[in-house]
Amino acid sequence: RVFNVAAEQSLLLAEALGPEESPKAYEDGRLVKDTYQWWCSGFFPGVLWQIYEYTGEEQFKTLAERETAKVEPIKYVTDHHDVGFQINCCFGHQYRLTGDEHALDVLRTAAHSLTGEFTEVVGCIKSWPFVKEGFSWVYPVIIDNMMNLELLMVVGNMDDDMYLRHVAISHADKTMENHFRDDYTCCHLVDYVPETGEVSKKITVQGLADSSAWARGQAWALYGYTMMYQMTGDRKYLHHAQNIGDMIISRLPDDGIPYWDFNDPKIPDTYRDASAAAVMASAYIALDQVADNGKEYMTVAQKQIRTLASKEYLAEPGEIGGFILKHSVGNLPENVEIDVPLPYADYYFLEALLRINKML
Repeated sequence: RVFNVAAEQSLLLAEALGPEESPKAYEDGRLVKDTYQWWCSGFFPGVLWQIYEYTGEEQFKTLAERETAKVEPIKYVTDHHDVGFQINCCFGHQYRLTGDEHALDVLRTAAHSLTGEFTEVVGCIKSWPFVKEGFSWVYPVIIDNMMNLELLMVVGNMDDDMYLRHVAISHADKTMENHFRDDYTCCHLVDYVPETGEVSKKITVQGLADSSAWARGQAWALYGYTMMYQMTGDRKYLHHAQNIGDMIISRLPDDGIPYWDFNDPKIPDTYRDASAAAVMASAYIALDQVADNGKEYMTVAQKQIRTLASKEYLAEPGEIGGFILKHSVGNLPENVEIDVPLPYADYYFLEALLRINKML
C-alpha cells in the first residue's frame, strides 16, 4: 500500500522538476525546489531507486538514473560533509542494484572528496565551511555527520582502503567521546580548536537548546552507530547504539513519532517530526538484527512504521506536491520547514519498509 502511494507520488514529483532541480519541501500550497547543491539532493533519486527495487518497474529505474545524474558534480566537493548524503543515497543504490561501473567511480571519487575536511589533530571531518548568522565556530562537527561515514565505510571496505576506514573510525570515536552526555543524549554541534583538537563549545543550531535532545539528532546518532557496527564489527559501536536506542525508547510517545525536540516544554502541544521517526525506524530494524537485546527494537520500529503509514502521516495520491510523508520539521529555531513534507523523511521511511520486507 505504501509503495503504491510512493510510486504514484514520485511520478507526480518527478514530472514537476526541471533539468537542474531537486525537490526541497512543500509549503504554503506549493512545491519548493532547489539545485543539486542543496544537501538533500540525493534523497529523491534514492526514493526512486527504492521504488524500482520494490516494484521492478523500468520507468522508475529510468527516472532514478535521470535524477541521480543531476547530483554527480557533488563528487568533487571537498569542503562539505553532506557529500555522503548526496552521493551514497543515490549512486550507492545505482551501483548496488545495477552494477554500473560509472556509479562505482562516482562513489570512489566522492569518498575521497569527503576526507578533504578531515584533520588528524581534531580527528573529525569538519561539517560546514560557513558560519551561520548569530553563531561563532571555527571547526564545527554536527551529529548529522555520522550518517556520511557510510560512504567512507562502503568504499573503504570494498577497496580495502585503510585511509577511508581510518577517517570514518576516527570521526566516530571522537564523536562518541565529545557529543554525548551521561544519559546518551547528544548535542547537535561540537566546535573544536583546529590547532589542538580541544573542544571549544557544545551548542545546538536546530534543536531547542544547547542542552536539549533534538529528536532528529538522536536519530542520526542511533543510525550512525548502528551502521558503524555493521561496517566494522567493533562492539563498542553496538553497545553505544543500544544505549542510544534505549534512551530514545524511554522518551517516545505511545505512537512512536517523536516530538521535534524531546525537551520541548510545550509537549504534547508542539510539533512531531516524521523524518526523525523514519530514520529511527530504519535504524531500529538494523539494530534488531545485531543487538544483544533486540526484540524491543523491532517492536518500536513496527509501531513507528504503522503510524507513519496511517492517514495522519501518509499522503493521499495527489497531495503535498508528490511527497510521501507529512509532518516533518526541518529547523524550528530558524522557522524553516515547519510541519512540512521533506525528502529525507520519505527516503528513510521506504528504506525501513524495504529492510522489513527483506526479513520476511
